[in-house]
Amino acid sequence: MASMRIALCLGVYMSAWIITVADEHAPQAENVLWVSLDFKTLLMWTTTPSTNTFTVQYSWDNSEKWIKSPNCIQIEETECDLTTDLEPLDRTYTAKIQTEPTDYDNGDDDLPHTYSPPFNPYGQSEISAANFTVEVVEEGKVRVNIEDPLTSFHKYGRQLTIRDILKGDLQYKISYYKSGNTGKRDIIFKSNKGEVSGLDADQSYCFMVAAFIPSRDKLHQQGAWSIQQCTPGQKNVFQELSLGALVGGLFILLLILIVIITVTVVCCRRRNRASQIYQSSTVV
Repeated sequence: MASMRIALCLGVYMSAWIITVADEHAPQAENVLWVSLDFKTLLMWTTTPSTNTFTVQYSWDNSEKWIKSPNCIQIEETECDLTTDLEPLDRTYTAKIQTEPTDYDNGDDDLPHTYSPPFNPYGQSEISAANFTVEVVEEGKVRVNIEDPLTSFHKYGRQLTIRDILKGDLQYKISYYKSGNTGKRDIIFKSNKGEVSGLDADQSYCFMVAAFIPSRDKLHQQGAWSIQQCTPGQKNVFQELSLGALVGGLFILLLILIVIITVTVVCCRRRNRASQIYQSSTVV
C-alpha cells in the first residue's frame, strides 16, 4: 500500500514537472499587434522557431466567451486574417493566441497563450489614399471628384467601399496650394464631390485629398494623403523653365554679348587703323 502511494505521488510530481517544463519552453506569441487597412484586418506576432502550432481565438467587449477563428486553428504561420471574423465592425475585440505542442489532441488543457491589445475595426482601421480628379468648371473654380477606396467585403454581388461601411461618418479633407507657393489651405467635403472657388484665374493649383472621419479619436481620424493633382495654368516662360535652364540661357546670352562686344571692338580698331593709314598716305 505504501509503495502504491509513493508511486502515485511520484507520478503526480512527474506530470506536474513535465507540464511546468513544457510551459517554460513553449514558444509563446510575442509582440502581438493588429494590422488593418480599409477594414482588412490581420493579427500578427513573433515567436522563437519551433514545431509547435498556434490557434487564435477572439472575444469582444470584455465578454468571457472565446470563439476560435476557423482559418487559424493549429497553424504554423505567425499571422491570422480575422477580417471576416470581426463583425460587427464597431465592436472592440481582443484575441488570444494559444501555443500548442505537436502532440496536442485538441483537449481542454490550459496551454500557454498570449493576449492581444484591444482593437476596434470601425474606429482604428487605417484608410488608404483615394484616387481623385480635378477639373476646371469656370474661371477661378474647380471641381474635385473623389473615388472611395475599396474594402475586402462583398455584399449584394458587389465589393463594398469604405463609404458603404462608414456612411455619413466619412468626409474628405482637401489640401491645395497655388503652384510655386508654399501656403496651403484645407477644406472639408462631406461627399465625394465638391467645388473649390475663389482661385486666381489663369494660375495652376495643386490638390491632395485624404479620408477624414471626425467621429474617431485624433490618432485615427485621417487617412493617407493621395498623390497630388495639378490644374493647368497660363505660366510665363520663366515659370516654365527650371533653374538649370535659366542659368544655361543666361550663360548663352552672356557669351553672345561678349562675342558681339569683341567683334565690335576689333572692327573699330581695324577701321581706325585703316583711317590712320589713309590719312598718312594723303599727307605724303
